[in-house]
Amino acid sequence: MTDAMLAIGTRKGLFLARSAGGGPFEVQPIRFSTVGVPSVAIDTRGPSPRLLAGIEYGHFGPSVMYSDDLGETWQEASRPPIAFPDKTGATLTRVWQLLPSPSEPGVVWAGAEPAALFRSEDGGVTYELVEGLWEHPHRPRWQPGGGGLCLHTIVAHPNDPRVMGVAVSAAGFYRTSDGGVSWEAANQGIRAPFLPEGQQYPEFGQCVHKVALHPSRPDRLFLQHHFGVYRSDDFGGAWEGIGASLPSDFGFPVVVDPRRPDTVYVLPLQADIDRTPVEHRLRVFRSDDAGGTWRPFDHGLPEPPVHASVLRDAMTASEAGVFFGTRDGEVYASTDGGESWSVVARHLPDVLTVRAAVL
Repeated sequence: MTDAMLAIGTRKGLFLARSAGGGPFEVQPIRFSTVGVPSVAIDTRGPSPRLLAGIEYGHFGPSVMYSDDLGETWQEASRPPIAFPDKTGATLTRVWQLLPSPSEPGVVWAGAEPAALFRSEDGGVTYELVEGLWEHPHRPRWQPGGGGLCLHTIVAHPNDPRVMGVAVSAAGFYRTSDGGVSWEAANQGIRAPFLPEGQQYPEFGQCVHKVALHPSRPDRLFLQHHFGVYRSDDFGGAWEGIGASLPSDFGFPVVVDPRRPDTVYVLPLQADIDRTPVEHRLRVFRSDDAGGTWRPFDHGLPEPPVHASVLRDAMTASEAGVFFGTRDGEVYASTDGGESWSVVARHLPDVLTVRAAVL
C-alpha cells in the first residue's frame, strides 16, 4: 500500500493530512494560521515532493511559499516570487492556481489576479509574467466575475509543452499552441443566456468556473460554466452541453477521475442566486460516459438539510481518491469513485482549495 498526502487551503491557514499504507487520513496541526491559502500544489515530479502554497498575508499582500520536507518547514524567495513588471501598472492581489507542468521538469505555472499567467523555471520559487496573454487584444474588454478578474484554472497538455489552456472569470477559455506566445479565445458553443437573443454565443465573455482534462486523453476537456456543463473533444475548439440530465447545471468544480478518462464528477448547486446544494442534499454526481448520463452519490455524506457550497478548487481527484471540502469547513474522501464517502476533517475554516497526491 502507498502513502498519500492531502493539502487543504482555507481562509485561515493550511492543513496537511497524511495517510499511511492506505489507512485513514490524519490531519496535522495548522500551518500559516490566520493566513488565507487560496492555492496549493503537491509536486511529485522530482526525487522528493515539493509543496507549494499561494498565501495571502493581508497587509503584506500575496506570495508563494514552498516546502521540501512535506510541510515541516517553509521557504520564500529572497525577492517577491510573483510580481507584475512595473510597465504593466498592475498589482498582484491573489495567486489562484499553482500547476507543476506535466511535460517540462522544473516548470510551474501560476494563475493570478488580476487575470494573468506566470511561469516558473526553478520549481515554483520565482515566476515571470507570460506577456503573450497579458497583452491579448481582448484584455481591455474583459470583465470580472463575482470573485474578481482572475485566471483561476490552467490545463496543460501532458506531452506537448506548447499546448495549454486557461480559464478567466469572466472572459472565458483561452488556449495556446506555441507555448504562450499567442492565444485565442476558445468558447464556441458555450451559451451566455443573459445576453439578448442572437448574441448568446460570443467569442469571449463567458463565466467559466472550472476546466479539467485527463492526461491519457488530453484533447478532451470538461468545463463547468456559470450556465451549464460542457465537453470539448478538440481542446476547446468546440463545446457541447452535457448537463441536461443533472438536477442543476450550476456549480463550481469539475474533476476527471485519474484512472478513467470518461469518468467525471460535478457538485451541482441550486442556482447562482442560491448557492446551496440542490434540494439541500449534499451529493456528488458522477458520469461514466463522458457526460452522457449522471448518477448521484451521497453515502457517508451528511443528511439534509445541507447549506454549504463547494468552491471551484475545493474538489480534486488523484490516485489517492476523490476529495472535496465545503465552505463550512468539512472535508470528505472517497476511495471507490465517489460511491461512498468518509470524513477527513471537520470544523476547519472556509475551504478554498484541496489537492491530493500519492507520495
